[in-house]
Amino acid sequence: HQKFDDAFTFIFEKTEKGWIWVHAYQFDKDTATFIVECSQKTFDAYGFGDISQQETIAICEEIFRDHLDGHKLMTNANHIRGSAWIRFPRVLCEKWSHENVVLLGDASATAHFSIGSGTKLALESAISLACHVTDEPDLKVAFEKYEEARRLEVLRLQSAARNSVEWFEDVERYLDLDPVQLNYSMLTRSQRISHENLRARDAKWLEGAEKWFMEQAGAGANGPVRAPMFAPFRLREMELVNRIVVSPMAQYKAVDGCPTDWHLIHYGERAKGGAGLVYTEMTCVSPEGRITPGCPGLYAPEHEAAWKRLTDFVHAETEAKICCQIGHSGRKGSTQLGWEEMDAPLKAGNWETVSASAIPWSDNNPAPREATRKDMDEIRDAFVAATEMADRANFDMIELHAAHGYFISSFISPLSNTRDDEYGGSLENRMRYPLEVFRAMRAVWPEHKPMAVRISANDWAGDDGVTPEEAVEIARMFDAAGADIIDVSAGQTSTQAQPVYGRMFQTPFSDRIRNDGGIRTMAVGNIYEADHVNSILMAGRADLVCLARPHLADPYWTLRQGAAIGDRHAAWPLPYGPGRDQAWRLADRAAEVEKV
Repeated sequence: HQKFDDAFTFIFEKTEKGWIWVHAYQFDKDTATFIVECSQKTFDAYGFGDISQQETIAICEEIFRDHLDGHKLMTNANHIRGSAWIRFPRVLCEKWSHENVVLLGDASATAHFSIGSGTKLALESAISLACHVTDEPDLKVAFEKYEEARRLEVLRLQSAARNSVEWFEDVERYLDLDPVQLNYSMLTRSQRISHENLRARDAKWLEGAEKWFMEQAGAGANGPVRAPMFAPFRLREMELVNRIVVSPMAQYKAVDGCPTDWHLIHYGERAKGGAGLVYTEMTCVSPEGRITPGCPGLYAPEHEAAWKRLTDFVHAETEAKICCQIGHSGRKGSTQLGWEEMDAPLKAGNWETVSASAIPWSDNNPAPREATRKDMDEIRDAFVAATEMADRANFDMIELHAAHGYFISSFISPLSNTRDDEYGGSLENRMRYPLEVFRAMRAVWPEHKPMAVRISANDWAGDDGVTPEEAVEIARMFDAAGADIIDVSAGQTSTQAQPVYGRMFQTPFSDRIRNDGGIRTMAVGNIYEADHVNSILMAGRADLVCLARPHLADPYWTLRQGAAIGDRHAAWPLPYGPGRDQAWRLADRAAEVEKV
C-alpha cells in the first residue's frame, strides 16, 4: 500500500554486498509496481538464484524499509517456480506477419520498462494495425503497410530503451557523481531527452544544474549562468575559455611536409570562431611517417617556422589555445590524398612503410616492414624531436596519436600486432612501446604544458581486437605515465571492423573511461549540435567535446551555436561586433517566434 503516485520513482541503496535499485510507480489506488534490479555480482553475492521468492522479498523489504513505511512487498510471480528473477529480453523480429498471423506489442518488439513505453508502443501498434486492416481489403498488403508504418518508430524507441537499460546495467559507475550530475545523467540516459528539452520541461531546475556546473568548473558563484559548453577548463597551466575542441582534420595541403597559407587561414579562422582549443591535423615526425604527400610534419626547420607563424597568430588574435597532434602513419602511409582514393597506395613514388607486424592495411596495400628495435629507436627519437619543435613553435599542448591504426596504434591492437617478442601478445607487452614513446615525449615537453593521447577505444571487432573494457586499462596506463587527458576515438584500426554508427556513437567509450577509470576524457564522433555537447558535459560523460565536420562546414560553429541557445557572453573578434549584434537579434527573434 505504499504510494508512489507523485512520479516514476528510482531508489538506489548501497549494501555491504553491492548496489541494489528500484523502479517504482503507482499501479492502482491501492498498489504500486516495485521492480528490483542489481548487477550480476550483487545477485551472486546475495545468492538470489538459490533462494525462494519469499526469502528474496524478505531481503528486499529490509534493504528498502526506509521507503516502504512498514508496508509489505508482494510477488506477482507465484506461478513461476524458483527465484523469479529474470533478465529482460530484447526482442527484434525480422518479419511481423505470416499468412493470417500478425505480431504486435512485446511479441514483435520489446522496450525496456525503464523508459516506461512498452504499453504505449503496443497500443500505438494496435491502432496502426486496426487502421490498415480496416482500410486495406488484402490482409497481406495491410500487414505489410502496418509493418512499414511502424517499424522505424519502434526501432527508435527500442534504441532509446537500449540506451536506458545500458545506463542501468552500468549504473554503479555513476552513483558516486554529485547528486545534481547523477540526476541529469539519469534524466538524459535514453537520449530522447536532451539539454534544451530539459529546459522546456523545467527551466528552473536546469538553470540550477548549469550554475552548479559552472561553479564546479571554477567560474565563480557570481558569474553568469551559462550552458556547460561555455564552462572554463584547466589542464596543468593551460586555461581554456570553454569546452569546445576543433578536432584534428586532415587538410592534405602541405608542401613537402610544410604547412602553407592554407593552414594559417584554416586554423586561424577556427580559432577566431570561438572554440576553446584548436587541434592541428596529424603532424608527422618524418617524411616516411606521412599518410600522404599532402600531410604536414615537424621534422625540418622550415616546418617549425611555419607552425610558429600560425601559433603566433592564434595567440595574438584569439582566446583559443592550440594543440599539435603528433603521429606516424605506419602501415597506413604512402597513400593518396583524401579526395582521391582513400587509403590506396600512390600511383607513383611510393615509400616503404613500417608497422608493428608485417600485415598490410588491406589487400590493396603493400605489406609493411615489421619494425626492428633500430626502427623503433629511430621513430621514438623522431617523436621526441617533433615534440621539441612543437615547444619552440609555441604550441600550448601536444597529443600523441595512438589511434586509428597508425604506427603507435599498430602496437596496441592485436589485429595489427602479432609479434612474439616483448612487444606483442599481452596488453602489457603491446603497450610497452607506446608507453616508451609517450614517456620520452613527456620528458622533453615542458612540465607546465599538458599532453594528451588519442586512442581507439574499440576496434569494432569483438574479442579479436581492443574492446571497450580493455580501453579503460589502456587509458589507465597512459594516465599513470603522465597523460593529462585521453582523447577517446574508436576504430579505423582494421578493415574487418564493424562499427555501429549513430549520434554521439563513440561517447559511451569516453563515459566508461572517465567514470570507471577516473580519468579526464575528450568525446568525439558524430557530435554536431550544442544540445549534444551540453548533454555530454552535464552528464559527466567527458570533460571536453571534439567536433570535426561541423567545423569544416562552419569555422564559427561555437559562436553561432552560442547565439542560437541564447548565450550572450562569448567574446567575438572586435571587427565582427556588428555581425555579432545582428546574429543575437536574429536568434532572439527566432526564439520569440518559436514560443508562439
